[in-house]
Amino acid sequence: MSLCLLSAGVTKSLALAAFTLLWTHSIEKTAWQEDWRVGPDGLTLVAARIKGSGAGMEPPPDARLVDGWLQWQITRPPQSELVLADSGAAGEWRLCADGQCQTLSAILGDSHDAATTVLRACDP
Repeated sequence: MSLCLLSAGVTKSLALAAFTLLWTHSIEKTAWQEDWRVGPDGLTLVAARIKGSGAGMEPPPDARLVDGWLQWQITRPPQSELVLADSGAAGEWRLCADGQCQTLSAILGDSHDAATTVLRACDP
């Protein structure tokens, strides 16, 4: 499986089985991270971490503090797609895999002007 990113008519395929999304909360300006797996059933969110809590980002009761991050495991069914909105208020989404992080603009190139990017599991 691969991860496909679709934005403004551009599609990029990344050969990876897992990735981490990083962003900054637009109001609280707090770092957030989510770990995802790519599989034949779609994208599965497996864990999340935040540097603090605030408006709309309260951690669940089972979250624990590790190295300054509140972190927790997630058990949900796979998602067919993940839609990332770019409000322009908090910086850009970053995608990390195999120890390397890139902004969506760096991955998608100059054509990444769209307000949304869709992530989906796809065949390589």
